[in-house]
Amino acid sequence: MRKRKPKKRVLQPDPIFGDKMVTQFVNNMMLDGKKSTTFKIFYDACDKIKEKTGEDAHEIWKKALENAMPGVEVRSKRIGGATFQIPTEIRPERRVSIGMKWLIRFARERSGKGMAERLSAELIAASKGEGAAVKRKEDTHRMAEANRAFAHFKA
Repeated sequence: MRKRKPKKRVLQPDPIFGDKMVTQFVNNMMLDGKKSTTFKIFYDACDKIKEKTGEDAHEIWKKALENAMPGVEVRSKRIGGATFQIPTEIRPERRVSIGMKWLIRFARERSGKGMAERLSAELIAASKGEGAAVKRKEDTHRMAEANRAFAHFKA
């Protein structure tokens, strides 16, 4: 076990929107330490969103993230030789990071030309309450609801 909790790193706000959450999203999306490339992909996706919907890309991104963030998750716990799926509330920082990771993952799995295109499509779908990231959230909530009987096993 750790002696103490590690310090939270302070993120710089992104250059265009001035939002620390955008920087966190870009950091999650980044591969091989190529942050400038990732920012370019993100901003290209924002341009495509603005082109397709005619609305503010930052607002659509926020709405997509909100729709993809799960409220509960199931955790496995072994009790008396049986493994139970126990529904647990998720703390706010984890909710955000899971939502971001799902959006990025399902954008990567989409078909399309270029990451910016796929990311914009996933963000638009998620902002409308559709898309694979939102479906994953709903599946997680459904599983937690189904296992609600085991909630009293919480540690």
